[in-house]
Amino acid sequence: MVSQPPAGPRRTLPAAVEIVVPARNEELRLPQGLGVLCAKAAMLPVRTAILVVDNASTDGTADVVRNWPAGPVPVRLISCGRPGKGRAVQTGLLATQAPFVGFCDADMATGLAALEVTLSLLRTGHLMVIASRALDGSVTDERHSGTRRLGAAAFRALARQVVPGATDTQCGFKFFSGPLARAAARSLRTGGFAFDIELIAACQRLGATLTEIPVDWRDVPGSTFSVSRHSAAALRDLAAIWLRYRPGRPGAAAPAPSAVPVQAPAPAAATPA
Repeated sequence: MVSQPPAGPRRTLPAAVEIVVPARNEELRLPQGLGVLCAKAAMLPVRTAILVVDNASTDGTADVVRNWPAGPVPVRLISCGRPGKGRAVQTGLLATQAPFVGFCDADMATGLAALEVTLSLLRTGHLMVIASRALDGSVTDERHSGTRRLGAAAFRALARQVVPGATDTQCGFKFFSGPLARAAARSLRTGGFAFDIELIAACQRLGATLTEIPVDWRDVPGSTFSVSRHSAAALRDLAAIWLRYRPGRPGAAAPAPSAVPVQAPAPAAATPA
């Protein structure tokens, strides 16, 4: 009888998808959002991991992650001491290693059924897949003020000067080929809420075509964006991004083709785990 060598520690397969969740003072909303995300990620056909980026929080956000129970979807805490959603996402993307990566907001405002559609597109060669609330098939539940809606429309119009063809640059659900996202993240300079536009532009500069998908999206109370406090900075950042990526600038990308909309059936909104 041949003796068997002693069993060593069981190897954990690396994640095929890593999801970054930027979180600044999200102690109250993060537990439910993270629970929903873990439950959905556990049902995906590939191994998935979650990276929560504590963005200079002054509450118990980091403790929520440190005390998160072990499960089939590993949850890791990353610290980003410089405030700003753009900095948090950049830090998270640069900490990834998976072949597919992306980010979503801590409130899980975007229905997570979109993960299945997104993963299918990534695995068939689409390099940049983002959610758009403006596509036919999207279902939105928005309770913002008229002032904020008007400001958002003006911002979208300006954003299209940088990334033509994009119908919704600010929906907090974007996924990429891992190598593409990490290469684009290294060049990001925008720390605030306009960072999405620079990230898309940087990916286009690297040769990626934008693919948009319709989603279910609901307005979740507690957003950290304030029209009065953040609008001016967002517009300044947008102007700086335009100067850096404008057509004709040396090193800038060629005019981007129109985004490729995927007319998939609108996914059902996620329900709390």
